[in-house]
Amino acid sequence: MQVSEIDSVKIYNLSAGKSLPDWLTERTKRALLKKNVDLRRRIELIQEFDMPGVSTNIRVSKDGQYIMATGIYKPRVKCFDVNNLSLKFERCLDSEVVTFEILSEDYTKIVFLQCDRYVEFHVGHGRHFRLRVPHFGRDMKYHRPSCDLIVVGASNEVYRLNLELGQFLAPYVTKATEINCCSVNEEHGLLIFGTESGHVESWDPRTKSRQGILDCALHCTGSEYNKSSGVPAITALKFNGALQMGVGTSSGHVLLYDIRSSKPLLLKDHMNEIPIKCIEFHKQMNYIYSMDANVVKIWDNNTGKQYTNIESSVDFNDLCVIPNTGLNMMAVEDQKMQIYYIPSLGPAPRWCAFLDNLTEEMESSASQTVYDDYKFVTKQELESLGLDHLLGTNLLRAYMHGYFVDVRLYKRAKSIADPFAFEEYKKRKIREKIEQERPSRIKVDDNLPKVNRDLASRLLDSNTGKKKQSMDLLKDDRFKALFENPDFEVDKDADEYRLLNPVLARLDKNKTKPRMEIDNVEVQDTDEKDSDRELYDSSSDSSDEDRTWTKEMKKQHKIIRNRKTQDEPLESENNEKKVILKLFNRLQVFIYNVES
Repeated sequence: MQVSEIDSVKIYNLSAGKSLPDWLTERTKRALLKKNVDLRRRIELIQEFDMPGVSTNIRVSKDGQYIMATGIYKPRVKCFDVNNLSLKFERCLDSEVVTFEILSEDYTKIVFLQCDRYVEFHVGHGRHFRLRVPHFGRDMKYHRPSCDLIVVGASNEVYRLNLELGQFLAPYVTKATEINCCSVNEEHGLLIFGTESGHVESWDPRTKSRQGILDCALHCTGSEYNKSSGVPAITALKFNGALQMGVGTSSGHVLLYDIRSSKPLLLKDHMNEIPIKCIEFHKQMNYIYSMDANVVKIWDNNTGKQYTNIESSVDFNDLCVIPNTGLNMMAVEDQKMQIYYIPSLGPAPRWCAFLDNLTEEMESSASQTVYDDYKFVTKQELESLGLDHLLGTNLLRAYMHGYFVDVRLYKRAKSIADPFAFEEYKKRKIREKIEQERPSRIKVDDNLPKVNRDLASRLLDSNTGKKKQSMDLLKDDRFKALFENPDFEVDKDADEYRLLNPVLARLDKNKTKPRMEIDNVEVQDTDEKDSDRELYDSSSDSSDEDRTWTKEMKKQHKIIRNRKTQDEPLESENNEKKVILKLFNRLQVFIYNVES
Protein backbone atom coordinates (compact mmCIF):
# COMPACT_ATOMS: atom_id res chain seq x y z
CA MET A 1 0.00 0.00 0.00
CA GLN A 2 1.25 3.43 -0.96
CA VAL A 3 -0.05 6.56 0.78
CA SER A 4 0.04 9.98 -0.87
CA GLU A 5 -1.40 13.30 0.25
CA ILE A 6 -2.50 15.77 -2.44
CA ASP A 7 -4.26 19.01 -1.45
CA SER A 8 -4.43 17.71 2.15
CA VAL A 9 -6.42 14.65 0.99
CA LYS A 10 -4.98 11.21 1.72
CA ILE A 11 -5.10 8.72 -1.16
CA TYR A 12 -4.30 5.04 -0.61
CA ASN A 13 -3.01 3.11 -3.61
CA LEU A 14 -3.99 -0.49 -2.87
CA SER A 15 -2.29 -1.83 -6.01
CA ALA A 16 1.19 -0.58 -5.14
CA GLY A 17 3.87 -3.11 -4.28
CA LYS A 18 5.35 -6.23 -5.76
CA SER A 19 3.34 -9.35 -6.56
CA LEU A 20 4.39 -13.00 -6.49
CA PRO A 21 3.97 -15.18 -9.60
CA ASP A 22 1.53 -18.08 -9.43
CA TRP A 23 4.05 -20.73 -10.46
CA LEU A 24 6.08 -20.35 -7.25
CA THR A 25 5.68 -23.02 -4.61
CA GLU A 26 4.29 -22.20 -1.18
CA ARG A 27 7.69 -22.78 0.40
CA THR A 28 9.35 -20.33 -1.99
CA LYS A 29 6.63 -17.75 -1.37
CA ARG A 30 7.08 -17.98 2.41
CA ALA A 31 10.85 -17.59 2.03
CA LEU A 32 10.41 -14.50 -0.15
CA LEU A 33 7.93 -12.99 2.29
CA LYS A 34 10.44 -13.37 5.13
CA LYS A 35 13.21 -11.65 3.18
CA ASN A 36 11.35 -8.88 1.34
CA VAL A 37 9.64 -6.15 3.39
CA ASP A 38 7.70 -4.77 0.40
CA LEU A 39 6.04 -8.13 -0.20
CA ARG A 40 4.91 -8.31 3.42
CA ARG A 41 3.42 -4.82 3.30
CA ARG A 42 1.48 -5.28 0.08
CA ILE A 43 -2.31 -5.61 0.05
CA GLU A 44 -3.90 -7.92 -2.50
CA LEU A 45 -7.49 -6.71 -2.25
CA ILE A 46 -8.78 -9.00 -5.03
CA GLN A 47 -6.82 -12.03 -6.13
CA GLU A 48 -5.58 -12.12 -9.75
CA PHE A 49 -6.83 -8.58 -10.35
CA ASP A 50 -4.69 -8.11 -13.45
CA MET A 51 -4.43 -8.76 -17.18
CA PRO A 52 -1.70 -10.43 -19.26
CA GLY A 53 -0.86 -7.17 -21.03
CA VAL A 54 -3.24 -4.20 -20.82
CA SER A 55 -6.68 -3.63 -19.27
CA THR A 56 -9.11 -1.60 -21.39
CA ASN A 57 -12.51 -1.45 -19.62
CA ILE A 58 -13.85 -2.05 -16.13
CA ARG A 59 -17.44 -2.12 -14.80
CA VAL A 60 -19.32 -3.07 -11.64
CA SER A 61 -22.67 -4.87 -11.75
CA LYS A 62 -25.84 -3.14 -10.54
CA ASP A 63 -26.11 -5.38 -7.48
CA GLY A 64 -22.51 -4.50 -6.56
CA GLN A 65 -21.47 -8.15 -6.21
CA TYR A 66 -19.39 -8.55 -9.37
CA ILE A 67 -16.61 -6.58 -11.06
CA MET A 68 -15.94 -7.23 -14.74
CA ALA A 69 -12.90 -6.14 -16.74
CA THR A 70 -11.61 -6.65 -20.26
CA GLY A 71 -8.06 -6.61 -21.55
CA ILE A 72 -5.45 -8.10 -23.87
CA TYR A 73 -3.45 -10.15 -24.93
CA LYS A 74 -5.18 -12.48 -25.80
CA PRO A 75 -8.49 -10.58 -25.69
CA ARG A 76 -10.39 -11.72 -22.63
CA VAL A 77 -12.93 -10.83 -19.98
CA LYS A 78 -12.54 -11.49 -16.26
CA CYS A 79 -15.32 -11.58 -13.68
CA PHE A 80 -14.48 -11.12 -9.99
CA ASP A 81 -16.73 -12.08 -7.08
CA VAL A 82 -16.36 -9.44 -4.35
CA ASN A 83 -17.82 -11.71 -1.66
CA ASN A 84 -14.88 -14.09 -2.08
CA LEU A 85 -12.42 -11.38 -3.26
CA SER A 86 -11.31 -13.69 -6.05
CA LEU A 87 -11.72 -14.50 -9.72
CA LYS A 88 -15.04 -16.15 -10.61
CA PHE A 89 -14.39 -16.93 -14.27
CA GLU A 90 -12.29 -15.89 -17.24
CA ARG A 91 -13.20 -16.11 -20.94
CA CYS A 92 -11.11 -15.47 -24.01
CA LEU A 93 -12.64 -13.63 -26.97
CA ASP A 94 -11.98 -13.56 -30.71
CA SER A 95 -11.07 -9.87 -30.92
CA GLU A 96 -10.33 -6.87 -28.73
CA VAL A 97 -13.22 -5.28 -26.83
CA VAL A 98 -13.94 -1.59 -27.48
CA THR A 99 -16.57 -1.35 -24.74
CA PHE A 100 -19.13 -3.55 -23.02
CA GLU A 101 -22.38 -3.27 -21.06
CA ILE A 102 -23.84 -5.42 -18.27
CA LEU A 103 -27.50 -5.94 -19.20
CA SER A 104 -28.66 -7.81 -16.08
CA GLU A 105 -28.30 -7.14 -12.38
CA ASP A 106 -25.44 -9.62 -12.15
CA TYR A 107 -22.97 -11.19 -14.61
CA THR A 108 -25.45 -13.45 -16.45
CA LYS A 109 -26.15 -11.11 -19.40
CA ILE A 110 -23.32 -9.13 -21.01
CA VAL A 111 -22.85 -7.58 -24.45
CA PHE A 112 -19.45 -6.72 -25.99
CA LEU A 113 -18.69 -4.28 -28.80
CA GLN A 114 -15.54 -5.54 -30.53
CA CYS A 115 -13.03 -3.82 -32.78
CA ASP A 116 -13.91 -5.97 -35.83
CA ARG A 117 -17.54 -4.63 -35.96
CA TYR A 118 -18.97 -7.63 -34.09
CA VAL A 119 -21.45 -7.34 -31.23
CA GLU A 120 -21.21 -10.40 -29.02
CA PHE A 121 -23.75 -11.51 -26.39
CA HIS A 122 -22.73 -13.64 -23.40
CA VAL A 123 -24.79 -15.42 -20.77
CA GLY A 124 -23.83 -17.32 -17.64
CA HIS A 125 -22.42 -20.38 -19.40
CA GLY A 126 -20.60 -18.55 -22.22
CA ARG A 127 -21.16 -16.96 -25.62
CA HIS A 128 -24.80 -16.88 -26.71
CA PHE A 129 -24.84 -15.05 -30.06
CA ARG A 130 -22.82 -12.62 -32.17
CA LEU A 131 -23.76 -10.32 -35.04
CA ARG A 132 -22.16 -7.56 -37.07
CA VAL A 133 -22.91 -3.85 -37.47
CA PRO A 134 -22.35 -1.99 -40.78
CA HIS A 135 -19.57 0.34 -39.50
CA PHE A 136 -16.86 0.21 -36.86
CA GLY A 137 -18.34 0.94 -33.47
CA ARG A 138 -16.93 3.39 -30.90
CA ASP A 139 -19.50 3.34 -28.10
CA MET A 140 -22.54 1.41 -27.00
CA LYS A 141 -25.35 1.94 -24.46
CA TYR A 142 -28.49 0.04 -23.45
CA HIS A 143 -31.85 1.85 -23.35
CA ARG A 144 -33.83 -0.11 -20.77
CA PRO A 145 -37.37 1.30 -21.32
CA SER A 146 -37.42 0.20 -24.97
CA CYS A 147 -34.90 -2.71 -24.74
CA ASP A 148 -32.88 -1.05 -27.52
CA LEU A 149 -29.13 -1.52 -27.78
CA ILE A 150 -27.65 1.74 -29.15
CA VAL A 151 -24.41 1.47 -31.16
CA VAL A 152 -22.56 4.52 -32.55
CA GLY A 153 -19.34 4.69 -34.54
CA ALA A 154 -17.62 5.85 -37.70
CA SER A 155 -20.78 7.01 -39.50
CA ASN A 156 -23.64 9.48 -39.13
CA GLU A 157 -26.13 6.71 -38.26
CA VAL A 158 -27.12 5.44 -34.82
CA TYR A 159 -27.85 1.71 -34.99
CA ARG A 160 -30.66 0.33 -32.84
CA LEU A 161 -30.89 -3.37 -32.03
CA ASN A 162 -34.09 -4.31 -30.21
CA LEU A 163 -33.30 -7.19 -27.86
CA GLU A 164 -36.97 -8.06 -27.31
CA LEU A 165 -37.70 -8.54 -31.02
CA GLY A 166 -34.20 -9.68 -31.90
CA GLN A 167 -33.87 -7.43 -34.94
CA PHE A 168 -32.42 -4.12 -36.10
CA LEU A 169 -34.72 -1.09 -36.12
CA ALA A 170 -34.48 1.92 -38.40
CA PRO A 171 -31.35 3.89 -37.46
CA TYR A 172 -31.30 7.51 -36.36
CA VAL A 173 -29.62 9.73 -38.97
CA THR A 174 -27.67 12.59 -37.39
CA LYS A 175 -26.04 15.67 -38.91
CA ALA A 176 -22.57 14.54 -37.87
CA THR A 177 -19.99 12.75 -39.97
CA GLU A 178 -18.81 10.52 -37.09
CA ILE A 179 -20.10 9.85 -33.58
CA ASN A 180 -17.62 9.21 -30.75
CA CYS A 181 -19.79 8.56 -27.70
CA CYS A 182 -23.36 8.32 -26.43
CA SER A 183 -25.26 8.34 -23.16
CA VAL A 184 -28.74 7.48 -21.85
CA ASN A 185 -30.56 9.34 -19.09
CA GLU A 186 -31.88 6.85 -16.53
CA GLU A 187 -34.63 9.23 -15.36
CA HIS A 188 -36.51 10.11 -18.58
CA GLY A 189 -34.69 8.08 -21.26
CA LEU A 190 -33.25 10.96 -23.34
CA LEU A 191 -30.45 9.92 -25.74
CA ILE A 192 -27.45 12.17 -26.42
CA PHE A 193 -24.65 11.66 -28.94
CA GLY A 194 -21.22 13.34 -28.99
CA THR A 195 -19.94 14.03 -32.50
CA GLU A 196 -16.53 14.56 -34.06
CA SER A 197 -17.48 18.13 -35.02
CA GLY A 198 -17.91 19.25 -31.40
CA HIS A 199 -21.72 19.06 -31.21
CA VAL A 200 -24.03 17.15 -28.88
CA GLU A 201 -27.29 15.94 -30.41
CA SER A 202 -30.24 14.91 -28.24
CA TRP A 203 -32.91 12.46 -29.44
CA ASP A 204 -36.21 11.41 -27.89
CA PRO A 205 -36.76 7.64 -28.39
CA ARG A 206 -40.53 8.07 -27.98
CA THR A 207 -40.92 10.36 -31.00
CA LYS A 208 -37.74 9.08 -32.71
CA SER A 209 -36.77 12.63 -33.60
CA ARG A 210 -34.00 15.09 -32.84
CA GLN A 211 -34.77 17.48 -29.98
CA GLY A 212 -31.81 19.84 -30.23
CA ILE A 213 -28.15 20.42 -31.08
CA LEU A 214 -25.65 21.86 -28.61
CA ASP A 215 -22.42 23.47 -29.88
CA CYS A 216 -19.90 22.63 -27.13
CA ALA A 217 -16.78 23.40 -29.18
CA LEU A 218 -17.75 27.08 -29.32
CA HIS A 219 -17.87 27.37 -25.52
CA CYS A 220 -14.68 25.45 -24.74
CA THR A 221 -12.55 27.45 -27.21
CA GLY A 222 -14.11 30.92 -26.93
CA SER A 223 -11.93 33.84 -28.00
CA GLU A 224 -8.76 31.71 -27.89
CA TYR A 225 -9.99 29.51 -30.74
CA ASN A 226 -7.18 28.46 -33.05
CA LYS A 227 -8.11 27.09 -36.45
CA SER A 228 -4.81 25.26 -36.86
CA SER A 229 -5.57 23.03 -33.87
CA GLY A 230 -8.93 21.97 -35.31
CA VAL A 231 -12.36 21.82 -33.74
CA PRO A 232 -12.37 19.90 -30.44
CA ALA A 233 -14.42 16.71 -30.64
CA ILE A 234 -16.74 15.32 -27.98
CA THR A 235 -15.09 12.31 -26.30
CA ALA A 236 -17.13 11.71 -23.10
CA LEU A 237 -20.75 12.16 -21.98
CA LYS A 238 -22.46 11.51 -18.65
CA PHE A 239 -25.82 12.42 -17.06
CA ASN A 240 -26.21 13.46 -13.43
CA GLY A 241 -29.86 13.12 -12.52
CA ALA A 242 -32.60 14.31 -14.84
CA LEU A 243 -31.30 17.76 -15.78
CA GLN A 244 -27.50 17.91 -15.42
CA MET A 245 -25.06 16.71 -18.06
CA GLY A 246 -21.25 16.52 -18.23
CA VAL A 247 -19.42 16.82 -21.56
CA GLY A 248 -15.73 16.03 -22.16
CA THR A 249 -13.81 17.22 -25.21
CA SER A 250 -10.62 16.22 -27.01
CA SER A 251 -8.97 19.50 -25.94
CA GLY A 252 -9.05 18.55 -22.25
CA HIS A 253 -12.13 20.60 -21.26
CA VAL A 254 -15.08 19.44 -19.16
CA LEU A 255 -18.34 21.38 -19.54
CA LEU A 256 -21.24 21.10 -17.11
CA TYR A 257 -24.67 21.83 -18.62
CA ASP A 258 -28.26 22.12 -17.58
CA ILE A 259 -30.17 20.51 -20.47
CA ARG A 260 -32.64 23.41 -20.40
CA SER A 261 -29.90 25.91 -21.31
CA SER A 262 -27.45 26.17 -24.20
CA LYS A 263 -24.77 27.85 -22.05
CA PRO A 264 -22.54 25.80 -19.72
CA LEU A 265 -22.89 26.19 -15.98
CA LEU A 266 -19.20 25.48 -15.43
CA LEU A 267 -16.07 24.97 -17.52
CA LYS A 268 -13.12 22.94 -16.20
CA ASP A 269 -9.80 22.78 -18.05
CA HIS A 270 -7.32 19.95 -17.38
CA MET A 271 -4.54 22.18 -18.76
CA ASN A 272 -2.86 19.39 -20.72
CA GLU A 273 -4.81 19.26 -24.04
CA ILE A 274 -5.40 15.50 -23.68
CA PRO A 275 -8.84 14.07 -24.55
CA ILE A 276 -11.20 13.41 -21.67
CA LYS A 277 -11.89 9.67 -21.49
CA CYS A 278 -14.45 9.35 -18.72
CA ILE A 279 -16.72 11.48 -16.49
CA GLU A 280 -18.33 10.23 -13.27
CA PHE A 281 -20.44 11.93 -10.59
CA HIS A 282 -20.14 11.45 -6.83
CA LYS A 283 -23.71 12.24 -5.79
CA GLN A 284 -23.28 12.13 -2.01
CA MET A 285 -20.34 14.55 -1.83
CA ASN A 286 -21.36 16.57 -4.93
CA TYR A 287 -18.02 16.01 -6.70
CA ILE A 288 -17.14 15.23 -10.32
CA TYR A 289 -14.48 12.78 -11.54
CA SER A 290 -12.93 13.69 -14.90
CA MET A 291 -10.27 11.40 -16.32
CA ASP A 292 -7.76 11.73 -19.14
CA ALA A 293 -4.79 9.51 -19.92
CA ASN A 294 -2.54 11.13 -17.28
CA VAL A 295 -4.69 12.17 -14.34
CA VAL A 296 -8.05 11.77 -12.64
CA LYS A 297 -9.22 15.13 -11.30
CA ILE A 298 -11.84 15.35 -8.56
CA TRP A 299 -13.47 18.78 -8.28
CA ASP A 300 -16.50 20.52 -6.83
CA ASN A 301 -19.72 20.41 -8.83
CA ASN A 302 -20.76 23.97 -7.94
CA THR A 303 -17.53 25.99 -7.87
CA GLY A 304 -15.12 23.94 -9.98
CA LYS A 305 -12.50 24.08 -7.20
CA GLN A 306 -10.21 21.07 -7.28
CA TYR A 307 -10.57 18.68 -4.36
CA THR A 308 -7.71 16.32 -5.23
CA ASN A 309 -6.30 14.35 -8.15
CA ILE A 310 -4.96 10.86 -8.78
CA GLU A 311 -1.85 10.37 -10.89
CA SER A 312 -0.08 7.23 -12.05
CA SER A 313 3.09 6.27 -13.89
CA VAL A 314 1.00 4.52 -16.58
CA ASP A 315 -1.84 5.83 -18.76
CA PHE A 316 -5.45 5.46 -17.67
CA ASN A 317 -8.00 3.76 -19.95
CA ASP A 318 -11.22 3.56 -17.94
CA LEU A 319 -12.65 4.57 -14.56
CA CYS A 320 -15.12 2.76 -12.31
CA VAL A 321 -16.40 4.41 -9.12
CA ILE A 322 -18.04 2.06 -6.61
CA PRO A 323 -21.34 3.80 -5.70
CA ASN A 324 -21.67 5.39 -2.24
CA THR A 325 -18.04 4.64 -1.32
CA GLY A 326 -14.57 6.15 -1.64
CA LEU A 327 -13.19 3.21 -3.67
CA ASN A 328 -12.16 3.76 -7.30
CA MET A 329 -10.87 1.28 -9.88
CA MET A 330 -8.97 2.10 -13.06
CA ALA A 331 -8.12 0.11 -16.17
CA VAL A 332 -4.59 1.15 -17.17
CA GLU A 333 -1.88 0.49 -19.75
CA ASP A 334 -0.29 -2.08 -17.48
CA GLN A 335 -0.82 -5.60 -16.24
CA LYS A 336 -2.10 -4.54 -12.81
CA MET A 337 -5.43 -2.76 -12.62
CA GLN A 338 -5.27 0.15 -10.19
CA ILE A 339 -7.38 0.42 -7.01
CA TYR A 340 -7.46 3.68 -5.05
CA TYR A 341 -9.22 4.37 -1.77
CA ILE A 342 -10.01 7.92 -0.58
CA PRO A 343 -11.57 7.77 2.93
CA SER A 344 -12.69 11.41 2.83
CA LEU A 345 -15.03 10.65 -0.11
CA GLY A 346 -16.85 7.82 1.63
CA PRO A 347 -16.43 4.58 3.56
CA ALA A 348 -15.06 1.37 2.13
CA PRO A 349 -17.54 -1.06 0.51
CA ARG A 350 -19.11 -3.68 2.72
CA TRP A 351 -17.06 -6.48 1.14
CA CYS A 352 -13.77 -4.77 2.14
CA ALA A 353 -14.78 -2.98 5.33
CA PHE A 354 -11.39 -3.83 6.87
CA LEU A 355 -9.89 -0.97 4.82
CA ASP A 356 -11.42 1.58 7.21
CA ASN A 357 -9.71 0.00 10.23
CA LEU A 358 -6.45 -0.30 8.32
CA THR A 359 -6.37 3.34 7.26
CA GLU A 360 -7.30 4.53 10.76
CA GLU A 361 -4.39 2.57 12.22
CA MET A 362 -2.02 4.03 9.65
CA GLU A 363 -3.17 7.56 10.43
CA SER A 364 -2.82 7.06 14.18
CA SER A 365 0.72 5.69 13.97
CA ALA A 366 3.16 8.30 12.71
CA SER A 367 5.33 6.72 10.07
CA GLN A 368 8.69 8.03 8.89
CA THR A 369 9.99 7.58 5.38
CA VAL A 370 13.15 5.48 5.33
CA TYR A 371 15.29 4.91 2.29
CA ASP A 372 17.17 1.64 2.76
CA ASP A 373 19.43 2.06 -0.27
CA TYR A 374 20.40 5.70 0.39
CA LYS A 375 22.25 7.54 3.12
CA PHE A 376 21.43 11.10 4.18
CA VAL A 377 24.52 13.30 4.65
CA THR A 378 24.97 17.00 5.31
CA LYS A 379 27.24 19.30 3.33
CA GLN A 380 29.89 19.22 6.09
CA GLU A 381 29.93 15.42 5.97
CA LEU A 382 30.32 15.56 2.18
CA GLU A 383 33.37 17.79 2.55
CA SER A 384 34.89 15.52 5.20
CA LEU A 385 34.36 12.50 2.93
CA GLY A 386 35.78 14.33 -0.09
CA LEU A 387 32.56 13.98 -2.11
CA ASP A 388 31.78 17.69 -2.46
CA HIS A 389 32.89 17.58 -6.12
CA LEU A 390 29.74 15.51 -6.84
CA LEU A 391 27.44 18.46 -6.11
CA GLY A 392 25.13 19.03 -9.07
CA THR A 393 25.46 15.49 -10.42
CA ASN A 394 22.81 12.77 -10.42
CA LEU A 395 24.72 10.86 -7.73
CA LEU A 396 23.51 13.36 -5.10
CA ARG A 397 19.85 14.21 -4.59
CA ALA A 398 19.23 17.40 -2.61
CA TYR A 399 16.79 17.01 0.29
CA MET A 400 16.14 19.58 3.07
CA HIS A 401 19.51 20.58 4.60
CA GLY A 402 21.57 17.79 3.02
CA TYR A 403 21.75 15.20 0.28
CA PHE A 404 20.86 11.57 -0.37
CA VAL A 405 23.77 9.45 -1.60
CA ASP A 406 23.89 5.78 -2.54
CA VAL A 407 24.85 3.76 0.53
CA ARG A 408 27.43 1.73 -1.42
CA LEU A 409 29.24 4.89 -2.52
CA TYR A 410 29.01 6.27 1.01
CA LYS A 411 30.61 3.16 2.53
CA ARG A 412 33.48 3.25 0.04
CA ALA A 413 34.17 6.93 0.67
CA LYS A 414 33.92 6.38 4.43
CA SER A 415 36.43 3.53 4.34
CA ILE A 416 38.92 5.71 2.40
CA ALA A 417 38.45 8.85 4.51
CA ASP A 418 38.71 7.03 7.86
CA PRO A 419 40.10 3.51 7.38
CA PHE A 420 40.52 2.86 11.12
CA ALA A 421 37.04 3.98 12.19
CA PHE A 422 35.80 0.46 12.78
CA GLU A 423 38.85 -0.47 14.86
CA GLU A 424 38.40 2.61 17.05
CA TYR A 425 34.71 1.87 17.43
CA LYS A 426 35.48 -1.70 18.48
CA LYS A 427 38.09 -0.57 21.03
CA ARG A 428 35.69 1.99 22.48
CA LYS A 429 32.95 -0.60 22.90
CA ILE A 430 35.38 -3.02 24.57
CA ARG A 431 36.53 -0.27 26.93
CA GLU A 432 32.94 0.61 27.84
CA LYS A 433 32.14 -3.04 28.48
CA ILE A 434 35.17 -3.44 30.77
CA GLU A 435 34.28 -0.29 32.70
CA GLN A 436 30.76 -1.57 33.26
CA GLU A 437 31.98 -4.92 34.58
CA ARG A 438 34.78 -3.43 36.72
CA PRO A 439 33.48 -0.41 38.60
CA SER A 440 35.82 1.86 40.52
CA ARG A 441 36.66 1.02 44.14
CA ILE A 442 35.55 4.33 45.54
CA LYS A 443 32.07 5.46 44.68
CA VAL A 444 31.02 9.00 45.31
CA ASP A 445 27.31 9.58 45.20
CA ASP A 446 27.33 13.12 43.89
CA ASN A 447 24.25 12.69 41.63
CA LEU A 448 26.10 14.50 38.84
CA PRO A 449 25.96 13.23 35.25
CA LYS A 450 29.03 12.04 33.36
CA VAL A 451 28.61 14.64 30.62
CA ASN A 452 28.84 18.38 31.39
CA ARG A 453 29.44 17.89 35.12
CA ASP A 454 30.51 21.52 35.61
CA LEU A 455 27.31 22.81 34.03
CA ALA A 456 25.19 20.49 36.16
CA SER A 457 27.00 21.49 39.37
CA ARG A 458 26.62 25.17 38.46
CA LEU A 459 22.88 24.65 38.00
CA LEU A 460 22.60 22.91 41.37
CA ASP A 461 24.65 25.59 43.14
CA SER A 462 22.71 28.46 41.59
CA ASN A 463 19.40 26.95 42.73
CA THR A 464 20.30 25.83 46.23
CA GLY A 465 16.87 26.77 47.47
CA LYS A 466 15.25 24.93 44.56
CA LYS A 467 17.34 21.75 44.46
CA LYS A 468 14.39 19.56 43.57
CA GLN A 469 13.57 21.79 40.62
CA SER A 470 17.19 21.57 39.38
CA MET A 471 17.19 17.76 39.61
CA ASP A 472 13.97 17.69 37.61
CA LEU A 473 15.67 19.87 35.02
CA LEU A 474 18.50 17.33 34.67
CA LYS A 475 15.97 14.51 34.13
CA ASP A 476 13.72 16.48 31.78
CA ASP A 477 13.33 14.79 28.39
CA ARG A 478 13.95 18.08 26.61
CA PHE A 479 17.40 18.58 28.19
CA LYS A 480 18.32 15.01 29.12
CA ALA A 481 20.52 14.52 26.04
CA LEU A 482 22.63 17.52 27.13
CA PHE A 483 23.89 15.50 30.13
CA GLU A 484 23.92 12.02 28.53
CA ASN A 485 25.11 12.36 24.93
CA PRO A 486 28.89 13.02 24.62
CA ASP A 487 28.26 14.99 21.41
CA PHE A 488 26.75 17.81 23.50
CA GLU A 489 29.72 18.12 25.89
CA VAL A 490 31.19 21.62 26.22
CA ASP A 491 34.57 21.87 24.47
CA LYS A 492 36.73 24.03 26.73
CA ASP A 493 39.54 24.16 24.16
CA ALA A 494 37.35 25.82 21.53
CA ASP A 495 38.04 29.44 20.60
CA GLU A 496 34.47 30.48 21.31
CA TYR A 497 34.66 29.08 24.84
CA ARG A 498 38.01 30.79 25.51
CA LEU A 499 36.57 34.17 24.53
CA LEU A 500 33.44 33.59 26.59
CA ASN A 501 35.19 32.16 29.66
CA PRO A 502 36.31 35.52 31.22
CA VAL A 503 32.71 36.73 31.11
CA LEU A 504 31.47 33.56 32.83
CA ALA A 505 34.26 33.74 35.41
CA ARG A 506 33.33 37.31 36.24
CA LEU A 507 29.66 36.37 36.65
CA ASP A 508 30.58 33.46 38.93
CA LYS A 509 32.84 35.73 40.97
CA ASN A 510 30.04 38.20 41.51
CA LYS A 511 27.71 35.40 42.58
CA THR A 512 30.17 33.76 44.97
CA LYS A 513 31.39 36.99 46.56
CA PRO A 514 30.73 36.62 50.28
CA ARG A 515 28.30 38.92 51.74
CA MET A 516 29.63 41.18 54.46
CA GLU A 517 28.02 40.53 57.76
CA ILE A 518 27.42 43.68 59.71
CA ASP A 519 27.11 42.96 63.43
CA ASN A 520 27.08 46.49 64.75
CA VAL A 521 24.85 48.77 62.81
CA GLU A 522 25.10 52.40 63.75
CA VAL A 523 22.16 54.47 62.91
CA GLN A 524 23.27 57.67 61.27
CA ASP A 525 21.36 60.43 59.61
CA THR A 526 21.36 60.60 55.86
CA ASP A 527 22.79 64.11 56.02
CA GLU A 528 25.93 62.89 57.83
CA LYS A 529 26.78 60.23 55.13
CA ASP A 530 29.70 61.00 52.87
CA SER A 531 28.12 60.07 49.52
CA ASP A 532 31.12 61.29 47.50
CA ARG A 533 33.50 58.94 49.31
CA GLU A 534 31.16 55.96 48.80
CA LEU A 535 30.91 56.74 45.08
CA TYR A 536 34.73 56.94 44.82
CA ASP A 537 35.18 53.59 46.60
CA SER A 538 32.64 51.77 44.40
CA SER A 539 34.09 53.21 41.19
CA SER A 540 37.62 52.16 42.19
CA ASP A 541 36.46 48.58 42.85
CA SER A 542 34.68 48.35 39.49
CA SER A 543 37.68 49.79 37.64
CA ASP A 544 39.97 47.13 39.19
CA GLU A 545 37.60 44.39 38.04
CA ASP A 546 37.46 45.86 34.53
CA ARG A 547 41.25 45.95 34.32
CA THR A 548 41.60 42.31 35.36
CA TRP A 549 38.85 41.28 32.93
CA THR A 550 40.56 43.19 30.08
CA LYS A 551 43.87 41.49 30.85
CA GLU A 552 42.20 38.09 30.79
CA MET A 553 40.54 38.82 27.43
CA LYS A 554 43.86 39.95 25.90
CA LYS A 555 45.51 36.80 27.20
CA GLN A 556 42.89 34.58 25.58
CA HIS A 557 43.17 36.43 22.25
CA LYS A 558 46.95 35.97 22.33
CA ILE A 559 46.56 32.22 22.95
CA ILE A 560 44.17 31.92 20.00
CA ARG A 561 46.54 33.81 17.66
CA ASN A 562 49.48 31.59 18.65
CA ARG A 563 47.42 28.48 18.05
CA LYS A 564 46.39 29.66 14.57
CA THR A 565 50.02 30.31 13.59
CA GLN A 566 50.92 26.79 14.75
CA ASP A 567 47.99 25.23 12.84
CA GLU A 568 48.80 26.85 9.47
CA PRO A 569 51.36 24.19 8.36
CA LEU A 570 48.96 21.47 9.53
CA GLU A 571 46.17 22.98 7.42
CA SER A 572 48.38 22.92 4.33
CA GLU A 573 49.08 19.23 4.95
CA ASN A 574 45.35 18.59 5.41
CA ASN A 575 44.60 20.34 2.11
CA GLU A 576 47.07 18.06 0.34
CA LYS A 577 45.38 15.06 1.96
CA LYS A 578 41.97 16.33 0.81
CA VAL A 579 43.19 16.61 -2.79
CA ILE A 580 44.49 13.04 -2.67
CA LEU A 581 41.23 11.90 -1.05
CA LYS A 582 39.18 13.54 -3.82
CA LEU A 583 41.22 11.71 -6.44
CA PHE A 584 40.56 8.41 -4.69
CA ASN A 585 36.84 9.19 -4.40
CA ARG A 586 36.57 10.06 -8.09
CA LEU A 587 38.14 6.71 -8.86
CA GLN A 588 35.59 5.01 -6.58
CA VAL A 589 32.71 6.88 -8.28
CA PHE A 590 33.97 5.71 -11.66
CA ILE A 591 34.11 2.10 -10.39
CA TYR A 592 30.60 2.48 -8.90
CA ASN A 593 29.18 3.76 -12.22
CA VAL A 594 30.81 0.90 -14.12
CA GLU A 595 29.41 -1.71 -11.70
CA SER A 596 25.89 -0.24 -11.69
